[in-house]
Amino acid sequence: MASSARLSIAGEPTDEPAAAPDLGDLLTRVSLGDESAFGALFDALGSSVYGLARRVIRDPARAEEVSQEVFMQVWQTAARFDSSRGSAKSWVLTLAHRRAVDAVRHDQAATNRENKYDWSGGPDYDEVEEAVTISLEHEQVRRCLDGLTDLQREAVTLAYYQGYTYAEVATALAANTATVKTRMRDGIVRLRDCMGVEA
Repeated sequence: MASSARLSIAGEPTDEPAAAPDLGDLLTRVSLGDESAFGALFDALGSSVYGLARRVIRDPARAEEVSQEVFMQVWQTAARFDSSRGSAKSWVLTLAHRRAVDAVRHDQAATNRENKYDWSGGPDYDEVEEAVTISLEHEQVRRCLDGLTDLQREAVTLAYYQGYTYAEVATALAANTATVKTRMRDGIVRLRDCMGVEA
């Protein structure tokens, strides 16, 4: 008898597979601090998260480390899951992909720094690669900014790119300061989610 087989009411084995857990429901329960739901979510998605990380990151140990970080992020941010924007599995795997890519970039940047200051005859620092990486990051920021509401985007742009204070942003946008603070906070949260950055 296969371990995945279920018993019928009469106690006889049946080939009917166990019902897959509702991942959206598990995420909702995780957002409320339900540890058993978190365990079930890990059981359901752990191999998929690791497999994705392993495809992006060559080092198995590093991929395992990233997978653990992904599930820590899921535990901390499960309340941000929005079923209207996609499935729970897609949401978790998107977090995994972003974190894996960030890990590769971080590791490559560390290697580049080591090479830059290695006077033992190692390869020269690759300025072109750094320029491309910066360009890609800027493009991601632009794309994420486009995902904000007009007021959020204007407030964030004025404050972070032009150095305006809350009061100056409020004056420029003809809005009260409390509204500006709220829009900026919400905008920054959305930017962090889009960029895959921890708070």
